[in-house]
Amino acid sequence: MSTSRRGRLFAALVVPATLLLLGSTAQATPFSPEVDPVAAINADIAEHNHDLGSQIRRVEGDKSTPETKQAAQQPQPAQAVPNQVLATVAGMDVASYQGNVDWASWWNQGKRFVWTKATESTNYTNPYFAQQYNGSYNQGFIRGAYHFATPNTSSGAAQATYFVAHGGGWSKDGRTLPGALDMEYNPYGATCYGLSKAAMTAWILDFHDTYHAKTGRYPVIYTSTNWWGQCVSGDFSSTAPLWVARYSSSVGTLPYNWGFYTVWQYTSSPLDQDTFNGAYDRLQALANG
Repeated sequence: MSTSRRGRLFAALVVPATLLLLGSTAQATPFSPEVDPVAAINADIAEHNHDLGSQIRRVEGDKSTPETKQAAQQPQPAQAVPNQVLATVAGMDVASYQGNVDWASWWNQGKRFVWTKATESTNYTNPYFAQQYNGSYNQGFIRGAYHFATPNTSSGAAQATYFVAHGGGWSKDGRTLPGALDMEYNPYGATCYGLSKAAMTAWILDFHDTYHAKTGRYPVIYTSTNWWGQCVSGDFSSTAPLWVARYSSSVGTLPYNWGFYTVWQYTSSPLDQDTFNGAYDRLQALANG
């Protein structure tokens, strides 16, 4: 008898015997490996979680150094708001990658404001959002939430609605910043998500107007000058505060028609760090609306 025929005969004899030992339910239930719930959660986070500036760093790089970080925290006279006191406030932004954050430690290092990732598209929420958002507030931070936009998956209105429903709202308590819209390079494909400049502008306007209708505030817009110039044609400078990403010693040229920046993300090391372009009372004013 050939080896293959002996193998088939062995399988024919052994498998039915095994099923008899296991009982009738085993015959009806196909084998499936046990799913590790922690691994499943981690896989979902990895697939649908991109932190603020992750794609800007991927495309443009992060050339920040100890010297550029120090320079970034100094007032930038060329971009300062007219007639404001030249001062800055140190801040940061976090996402699920930071897990449960030691807010007392960062407070003691001089950070005074933070934006926490709340959502991405309409199918992801940060599992650490409550600890990060409420924990920072309880420590004394002025805090806000941000949304990572994917303009090719659903409308701006749909994503603004999802964002507000999952932590991205605003309240006039003096300690809550308006939500931020994270607009950056597509992590999944074409730089501008397959949209023309006009279509991208319309998408942002849809989010911008929906967020305003639901909260009474216009969103802060986070972006880089390079991405914005490639993908957007519209002007949001009269309503949306600018949060610009540039990992260098100066903020450089700003996106179209913004005369000054409100927040500057100047490094991603050891985590995303930001500076507010103004004194602390101006940061409070941004929170109060």
